[in-house]
Amino acid sequence: MNVFDNVAFPLREHTNLNEFEIKDKVMHYLEMVGLDANRVAYLEKNELSGGMQKRVGLARTIILDPKIILYDEPTSGLDPIISDLISQMTMMLQKKLGVTPIVISHDLKETFKIADYVGMLYNGEIIEFAPPKEFQNSKNEIVQAFLKGDSSAFDI
Repeated sequence: MNVFDNVAFPLREHTNLNEFEIKDKVMHYLEMVGLDANRVAYLEKNELSGGMQKRVGLARTIILDPKIILYDEPTSGLDPIISDLISQMTMMLQKKLGVTPIVISHDLKETFKIADYVGMLYNGEIIEFAPPKEFQNSKNEIVQAFLKGDSSAFDI
């Protein structure tokens, strides 16, 4: 599918909108995620950069106005500039759409930038859950080892 059809897919499957309404909504949401809708709408996936692909996926996700968005490694494989753009977009969408974002990430820099709370899952349990500054100052040895990249604290 090209970009337009990919983003339109949920609307075609889950709404009764006509094609004119679908086109308006798709173009609006592509613009909302920082893409030039007229330029990218009919491109194929292989014609998009990694950052553009992430934004197309985000447009497809938000087009049905969810209340919660789960981001799984949203900045994985992206350069620092595009990672920052994706993080800024996450915060903008939270404010603009009133969605609750839940972000799963190993990118600590971006996590601490965007999070209201940070949790760490270890051996199937949440061992720390706190605002970013408190998390960074945790007394938990496992959390501190993770933050320092110290593998000696882990059973690997």
